[in-house]
Amino acid sequence: MAARTINVGSVKQRSKNGVKANGRNGEAVVKPVNFGPLATWIGFNLRMAQESAFQAFSRRSLEVGESPGRFATLTLIARNPGISQTELSLAAGRDKSSLTPVVEDLVRRGMVERKRMRDDRRAYSLNLTMAGRKTLTQLTRCARGHERALDSVIGMRDRKRFIQILKKIAAEVK
Repeated sequence: MAARTINVGSVKQRSKNGVKANGRNGEAVVKPVNFGPLATWIGFNLRMAQESAFQAFSRRSLEVGESPGRFATLTLIARNPGISQTELSLAAGRDKSSLTPVVEDLVRRGMVERKRMRDDRRAYSLNLTMAGRKTLTQLTRCARGHERALDSVIGMRDRKRFIQILKKIAAEVK
């Protein structure tokens, strides 16, 4: 079974088959956890894998001083110059209300330029600034290392099929 992180009192450690807690003399004591049907449910395991991958990328992106969510936002803006915030929220799979503070933060920090659109004065177009491009370059370096780590787990032979399955889940499960 994959590693799970579970709180036991104030102790939080990873174990392949249970929870590690400190024993009487400070030694590690592993307490098995029965996951029941969760152990074989796709949704639960997908969530656990996503959390693990997110935390690993978070650690890598700390060297740049950015969060993983900024990487996707900056990438989508860079690849789609002039994208509207509505289009960006749809592409990122995020609610517009949760994406707005991210965009506002990137604008405030000088990474994204936001301009009103000529044909719809209520909408904004988004473009990266030079600072945004620099940050994206640094985050891309972190992401490539992260992808190599994931490839070592999934294997290059299974990578394409794995991505196809993930995309199918994203498209068809509503």
